[in-house]
Amino acid sequence: MGYTDIILSKKAKVATITFNRPEVLNALRPKTWEELEDAIKRSEVDNDIQVLVLTGAGDKAFVAGADISVMAQEEGYVGSLVVVPRMQRVTCAIEDCRKPVIARINGYALGGGTEIALSCDIRVASDKAILGLPEIKLGIIPGAGGTQRLSRLVGEGKAKELIFTGDHISAQEAHSIGLVNHVVYQADLDAKVDELCQKITSKGSVALQMAKEAINQGIQTDMKTALAIEAHCFSLCYGTEDKAEGTKAFMEKRKPIFKGR
Repeated sequence: MGYTDIILSKKAKVATITFNRPEVLNALRPKTWEELEDAIKRSEVDNDIQVLVLTGAGDKAFVAGADISVMAQEEGYVGSLVVVPRMQRVTCAIEDCRKPVIARINGYALGGGTEIALSCDIRVASDKAILGLPEIKLGIIPGAGGTQRLSRLVGEGKAKELIFTGDHISAQEAHSIGLVNHVVYQADLDAKVDELCQKITSKGSVALQMAKEAINQGIQTDMKTALAIEAHCFSLCYGTEDKAEGTKAFMEKRKPIFKGR
């Protein structure tokens, strides 16, 4: 599949998906969602890739939301029954991706931009970034998982405030409520993301996958069930070559060389 709205690039063990419509602040349209889903799937099955990074072209926006000119032409209730599940499928594909996904938030991340960032595992924001779910101002609500993921991440009360008001918040406030993991100066954004990628890619891919699965599945259920999920994922790691290499390297006081097996 050829891409027009995104760029998929690879370097070392990291795949970067860049939203590439800077002339409209990387606004989302149906084609963007389609290409993003394809790129996520490609990266997930690429054994040379261990971490994914999502970011926006230019220095103004990660994703500034939906392309309103497209939204205005879409049909009502019946049309939304097609559009919304498609968007949710893509954000779930990001969340469920077997590999860690980092959002490199380099500017405006509004509406669908915040929803995409919420579906990532780690969020690193520039100090110039602005986040928010302003859909209420258009007479609608977030539809790509925002009402669910935001409340789970920052708590029900704060999520309701942000969604009911549609307020934009700074990267610093987003950090203070737990919406983003790190805030750095714009000039340091690449260095911080690269630092995280290097740390993660030095680990075993099987253990990373199992850790993500245990967290994602466990947080949706009760503690007893969650602990059973953790035990299952732990046991799957325990029989791998990576586990043998990790323990051997520790005993030999050297860095392990993981092979993802």
